[in-house]
Amino acid sequence: MSAEETGLRVQEALDRLTGAGAREAGEDLVRELMAFYGEGLAALVKALEPGALARALDHPAAAGLLVLHDLHPEDVGARIVRALDSLPGTPAVLVGHEPESGTLTLRRAGSGGGCGCGGGADEREVENALACHAPEVTSVLWRQDPALLQIGSRPPASETGTATEAVR
Repeated sequence: MSAEETGLRVQEALDRLTGAGAREAGEDLVRELMAFYGEGLAALVKALEPGALARALDHPAAAGLLVLHDLHPEDVGARIVRALDSLPGTPAVLVGHEPESGTLTLRRAGSGGGCGCGGGADEREVENALACHAPEVTSVLWRQDPALLQIGSRPPASETGTATEAVR
């Protein structure tokens, strides 16, 4: 289960709480559990040998927990690259990142090469991977490259005949 799915399930459970003070009580419960799990996770991370987390960083739930509790050893730029690399094929190329606004600009892989053959993941899958690995990214702008101008090796066909007839 991903961090995003878990967050949605927790929110749905909180939404079901009704009555005076029930919502606040539910939010307090979540805060207390988060603090408890965060403290335990921090102790585990601290007890590990350097580099022991490396394999866990690609697991969405493990990465999400580390990010959530500010324990992830990589900076946001490295986590963005990790998120993109976690997807099948090469779905997107990083164009720019504005940390102040949380905006990431991407270009669909292959869109500038003329063949139109991008990677296997769609935009939603890319955004889900980013939400897990780099929640600091709050919006994704997809840049569209201009279409390539195709230049032929022969003159264009005339309205009344073929290109060969137009040359004669």
